[in-house]
Amino acid sequence: MKMKKILALLMVAALCVGTVAGCGSKDTESSKSESSKNENSESSTGDSKDDLSPITFKYYNADGKNGNWENPVAQAITEATGVTLDISYPVASTGDPSEDISLMIAEDEYPDMIYAKQSVNSLYEAGALIDMTDLIEEYGPNIKKMYGDEFEKLKWGSGDEGIYQLSYAGVGYQTLVTGGNCQIQYAALKENNYEYPKTLEEYEALIKQYLAAHPKTDDGLDTIGISMSAADWHWLITLSNPAGFIADGAPDNGSWLVDDNYNCIYKHVSDKEKEYFRWLSRMYDEGILDPNFATQTDDDYIAKLASGRVVAITDAFWHYAQAEATLKAEGKLDKTYCPLPVTIDAETKAPTLMYQGLQVGYGMAITKSCEDPVRAIKFLDYLCSDEGAVLYKWGVEGENYFVDENGMRYRTEEEIAKASSDPDYGKNTGIGNYTGFPIYGDGAVDENGNPYTPVTRESVIAEYNEEQKAACEAWNVEMLTDIFPQPDEFETPPYSPLWAYATPQKITSNVEILNEIAWPGLIKCVTESVDNFDANWDKLIADYEANGLEETEQMMTDFLAEKIS
Repeated sequence: MKMKKILALLMVAALCVGTVAGCGSKDTESSKSESSKNENSESSTGDSKDDLSPITFKYYNADGKNGNWENPVAQAITEATGVTLDISYPVASTGDPSEDISLMIAEDEYPDMIYAKQSVNSLYEAGALIDMTDLIEEYGPNIKKMYGDEFEKLKWGSGDEGIYQLSYAGVGYQTLVTGGNCQIQYAALKENNYEYPKTLEEYEALIKQYLAAHPKTDDGLDTIGISMSAADWHWLITLSNPAGFIADGAPDNGSWLVDDNYNCIYKHVSDKEKEYFRWLSRMYDEGILDPNFATQTDDDYIAKLASGRVVAITDAFWHYAQAEATLKAEGKLDKTYCPLPVTIDAETKAPTLMYQGLQVGYGMAITKSCEDPVRAIKFLDYLCSDEGAVLYKWGVEGENYFVDENGMRYRTEEEIAKASSDPDYGKNTGIGNYTGFPIYGDGAVDENGNPYTPVTRESVIAEYNEEQKAACEAWNVEMLTDIFPQPDEFETPPYSPLWAYATPQKITSNVEILNEIAWPGLIKCVTESVDNFDANWDKLIADYEANGLEETEQMMTDFLAEKIS
C-alpha cells in the first residue's frame, strides 16, 4: 500500500512537470527565453571585460552614407572588442528609414542594434527596444562617465524611467565654428572698417551701403542684398529658424519657444517674430531681399552664393559650406561669409554659443532580437571609454595622429590637409564615420585636459584664412566666436533641445499641419506689400488657431513637463 502511494505521487509529479513544460503561458515561455539569452550571454562573455571572441552584430544605421566595416578604425575597434558590425542602411533613395522600420515591425524582426532617428518612437511603441538601465549599471561604467550629470536625460520619460537609446550627440560640446544668426561678406565688413552690425537696423544699413557702392559684381552680375532658399524644406533653415534666433533670441528648439514657466509656444506667433517678418517684408518691397527667394531651387540659391553676388544671408553653415568651398577654390575669400550675432534689437542676446544640454531623441539602441545584449552593451561601453572615444575621433595612433612629449595628441599638417580636402577621408579611415555612435563633442577634454576630438580652439584658429584672421585682428579677439555672447552668459535648460525629442505622433502630426500653414503664410506676409502686412499676419494667426494651435501648444507643454519632472 505504501509502495502504491509512492508510485502514485511520482506519477503526479511527472504529470505536473510535463504540464508545466508543455502548457506554459506565453509569459512563462518569454521569461524562459530571456533567461536563456542572459545565460548564453554570460557563458559567451563571462564576467571578464576582456572577452575578445569574435561576434558579429547587425547594425541598422538610418544615415545611409557611412560605408562598411572595412577601414582601419573599424578594424581597431574589432581588435579591441572582438565585435564586427554588419551594417545596413535605408533602402529608400531619400534616406527615409520609415519604410524599413515599418517592415521590421510588421515582421517582428530587428537588427541587433539600431540608430533609427525619428522612427525610434515606432520601435518603442512596438516593444522592439530593450531597457538598457540594468545592463549599464552592471557593464557600463564608461557610459555613465561619458553622460555624467546628464545621464538622467537618457531616460525615456512619459512615465517610463527606462533607457532605450544612448544619445548620438557630442557630449560636452563647445561651439567653436558657427555661421551665427546672420552672415555678411567679408568684403562688406572691410569697407566698413570691420565694424560689424549687432542689430537688424545696423545689418540693413551695412547691406545697403555695400549695394550702393557695388551695384554690380566684377563679373557684371547684379549684386543681391539678401537671398534665401524657401521653395522647399530649406525654408526651415533660411526663413523659419533665423526668425527665432534673431527676433526671440531663442536657442534652437525646432518649432517651439519655451517661456520661463516651461510653457511651449509655437514660435511663429511671437510678437517679436512678427516684427522680424515685417522687416523682411520691407526689405522685399525695397528690393534688398532677392525677389526669387521663395521660388528659386536650392541649387540656384547655392549657385548664387558661389558666384559671389549675394552680400548677406540668414543660413546655417552646413548649408552654405558648399558655396564657400567654391569661392575659396576660386580665390574669392572676401566673398565668403562672416558669422554675426545679429538680433532684432540691442536688448536681445544671440543664443548661438549657448549650451542647450545633451540632445536626446536620436541615438543607438539594442533591440529585443539581440541574442547577446551583455556583449552589445560592453561594445557600446568601449565606444564611450577614453580609448574608444579617441580611436573613433582621432584614428590610429602613429598613422592619423601622434602624441607629443607632454602627452598631448596632435595631427601633422599633411593629415590635417587630407582630412579637410578629401571627401572620402572619414569613409576611408573610419574616423567619425558611423553616425549614431555615442561620442564626446568638439571642445570636450579628458581629465588631463587632452581633447577628445581634433577640433579644438587652437586647431580652428590655425585653419583661419586671411579674411578671418584680418577680422579677428581688427576686433582684437582670437576667434570669430569671441564677438558672440559667451556660453557662461546662459543657463543650461533642464531639458534637451525640443527638436531632438521623439514626440508622440499626435504632436508631430499637428506641428506638420501648423508648419504647412506657416510656410506659404509667412512667404505671403513677406512678398505682399508691407501695407498689407498686419492683415496678412492676422489671417495667418487665425489659420493657426483654426487648426489646433492651442491644443498642440498644450500637448507639447505637457510633454515637456514629463521630461523635466
